Order: sequence, then structure tokens, then C-alpha cells
Amino acid sequence: MAKASRRTLVRVLLDEYGRTVADELKIPIAKNTPAPLFQLLYAALLLSARIPADNAIQAARALIEAGLTTPQKMARATWQERVDVITWHGYKRYDERTSTMLGQAAEHLLDAYGGDLRRLREAAGQDPAREKERLMEFKGIGNIGADIFLREIQGVWEEAFPYADARVLKAGQRLNLGDSPKALARHVDRHDFPRFAAALLRVDLHKAYDQILQAA
Repeated sequence: MAKASRRTLVRVLLDEYGRTVADELKIPIAKNTPAPLFQLLYAALLLSARIPADNAIQAARALIEAGLTTPQKMARATWQERVDVITWHGYKRYDERTSTMLGQAAEHLLDAYGGDLRRLREAAGQDPAREKERLMEFKGIGNIGADIFLREIQGVWEEAFPYADARVLKAGQRLNLGDSPKALARHVDRHDFPRFAAALLRVDLHKAYDQILQAA
């Protein structure tokens, strides 16, 4: 692929698919404060389940709109209150288990880090690998969920940059844009890399390789 056409491809990726989870949910993670970080954490938890991503986004948005925006509020909510919020937003098959995990995640965050994920970052020594290990200690946050969180937060937690998980790398390689996080990061400004990684992920999820190449 010629250099000029690669630039065009990157621009089309950003324009057509460059929306992060935080963008979709209007979570102000740039503030790097406890409430937005917690909302991103439970969005990652919801997106880890084997249901359509759109349903997970709807469920996360419903929790935010219901005011369950902090670990304190999530922990104070009853199990049934959490079920009632997520049942009608794509989580009907998972509502009971997910409600339990949301409560457990909030309680672990309060117990281990005083409700503040910045303390997790400090405890991990701002080491992305150790941050991932600690994220995976939350119920419902496995490898996929931790990848989602770190991919989203890398614009704020600079030690995580450039972060690209296996699916992002797969798309980058298939589109001849690079097969490592550093190679992919060369194509965009640093502040655009979370959107770029999100775009590559979406292309792979939607099997939209042909469409994106035709558009470029």
C-alpha cells in the first residue's frame, strides 16, 4: 500500500469508526477522577459478556442515567435495583449474575483502593502489565475487560501508551498498517491513538475490511 493511500486509510478509519467507549457513553475520562474511571471500569465489565456490544453500551448508559456513577452508589444500590436497570437494556440473560458482579466490583474498589482507581495505578507502580493484573482481580474483569479499560485510558495514563490488544493488532496487520502497538502509533497523533485503536477493533468486529478499503 502506498504511503499516500495509507494516510487516507487512517483518516477514513478515524472518521468512520473512531469512537471510543468513553466517547459513546460521554464518560469524561480525561478528568482522571474516581467517578469517570469507575464508569469506564463497569463499561468494560459489561462489554466482556457474550452479548452484542450495543446492548452492553445501552446497559452501561442506563446505569449512568440511573445515577449509579460511583462505587459508593453502586455498592449502596440493592441487588434488585441493579437488576431492574440492566434487565431492559440487553442483559436479560445475564442480569442476575451481572448485578452481583457490579456490586462485587464496587465493593472491591472501595475495599482495596478507597473507591479510586488512581490508587490501583499507584499500587501497580504505573506499570501497564501490573495494572492489568490488578484490574483482572475485579469480578467480571477478565483479559478482555482489562484490555478494554487500558485501551481506553491510555490517553490519560501515559504509561499505557501505546496500547493495542490482539484484535487491534490483527486488524492493523490485515490492513498493512503495522503489527505492533508502536508501529500503529506512528500513523496518528498521540491523542488520537485511543480512537485509532477503537476504529481498528470495530473494523474487525464488524468484518468491515472490504468496506473500509473501498472507502479509502
